[in-house]
Amino acid sequence: MARRETRIVMAREVLQISLKKIVVDYDFRNNTGQDVTTEVAFPVPPYENEFAENNVSYRSFQNFHLWVDDKPIRYESEAKATLNGKDVTALLNEDHIDIPTFGHYDDSTVDANQYMQILVPDFTRLPKAEQSRLYKEGLFEDLSGAAFGRWTVHLQYHWTQTFPAHSTVHIRHEYTPVVGGMLGMPVKALQLALTPKSALTDTKSWNYSGAAHISGFCPKPELLQGMINRLSESKNPEVDSMFIPLWVDFILTSANTWKRPIEDFTLIVERPKPEHDGKVFVSFCSPANGEVEKTDVNLFQVHLTNFVPASELHIGFFEVPQAKAAQPAAKK
Repeated sequence: MARRETRIVMAREVLQISLKKIVVDYDFRNNTGQDVTTEVAFPVPPYENEFAENNVSYRSFQNFHLWVDDKPIRYESEAKATLNGKDVTALLNEDHIDIPTFGHYDDSTVDANQYMQILVPDFTRLPKAEQSRLYKEGLFEDLSGAAFGRWTVHLQYHWTQTFPAHSTVHIRHEYTPVVGGMLGMPVKALQLALTPKSALTDTKSWNYSGAAHISGFCPKPELLQGMINRLSESKNPEVDSMFIPLWVDFILTSANTWKRPIEDFTLIVERPKPEHDGKVFVSFCSPANGEVEKTDVNLFQVHLTNFVPASELHIGFFEVPQAKAAQPAAKK
C-alpha cells in the first residue's frame, strides 16, 4: 500500500460497478504550492480459485487499464499469496507458478470428445517430485486428476504519479472484476434472512442455510419477500426452488490514503440482464447508509459529499427463475 499522503485531496470519485466491468474516475487536487510526487497503489479484493467466469484474464485482473489526464499510463503489479494465513509467495515464485492465475489455470477448453479439460501448465511442467511436494504443502489439491490452486491472491497495481502545484489530475482505471458466486441457494435462506438473528432459536440453520451470507448484502425485507414470491410462483417449483447469488467486491477504504474526506463521491451499480429466463435482484450495504436512488430501470446510485469510507463494498446480484405465466381466464 502507498504511504499516507495528506497533501493531496480526492476531490471527486465516480465508481461504476457491474458484473462485467468496474470503472473508477478520480479527480485529485494539489492545493499546495509545490509539486508532489508519490506512489499510487490500487489494491483489489483478495480472491481464491472460485469463479463464475472461466476466462483467466478476467479472474486475474489482467485486463486492468489506466489513464492519467486521458493518456494511457504504464503501471506495475504486485501479487502475493497466502495459505491459511501464511505467506507462500516465495514457494510459488521459486517454481515460476503465476500467482494471480493459479498457475494459468484454465477450464474453458474441451477435448475432441467434448469433455471439459482443466489445464494448469505451470504445474504440469514441473517434475513429479516437485508436484508431490506442492500437493503435500497444500498449495494444490488433486481434483479428478487436475491440480487446483488453493492459495489466496493479494494483488495491487501501483505507479509513480506527480501532482502539479495548484492543479487537478484526472485518473481513470477500469477492469473486469473477479465475480464470486454459488451454484444455488435455497428459498429457505431468504425466509430465514427475513427473521432477525436475535429472534431465532435455531441459529445453526440461520448460518447453514445461507441466511447469514444473504444478510451480508443488507437486503430490505421487501426485496427478500419479492424473491420468495417469485420462487414460489416458479414455472417448475421442484427444479427452480433455488436462486443464484453472485457478488462483486471493491476496496473503498484505500481512499483514506489521501487527505480525508472524499469531497464528492458517486457509486453507480448496474443490474445485469439475466443469464436465463428470470429476474436479477440487486442488494448491497450502502456506504455511510446513503440513500440509494434508482436512476434507470437497471441503474442504482448513491451520492455522498465529504465521505470517509469505513468499510468495503460487497454487492450482491441474485438471479431468480422466471415466474410461471398467468393462466387464461376460463370461458363461461
